Amino acid sequence: MMPRKKTPSFEQALAELEELVQAMESGDLSLEQLMENYAKGVELAKFCMTSLDRAEKAMDVVLKEKGGAVEEFRLEIEGDAREF
Repeated sequence: MMPRKKTPSFEQALAELEELVQAMESGDLSLEQLMENYAKGVELAKFCMTSLDRAEKAMDVVLKEKGGAVEEFRLEIEGDAREF
């Protein structure tokens, strides 16, 4: 059985996406490398958009529960607890 790949954080995925874009914009890649980077970039962009959408929905829930008031809270997304 193959080990499961660890899901990257939003920040890791965004950094990797930025690296891919820079490499593609450099003009130093072959067509095959460009296509591979493009496909990986699409996957990373989808992951980032999904992560942002989940975070936005979580924030909407928090704001509704607090009647629109902003205050500190603890948010746990995919096992990563952070205080805001």
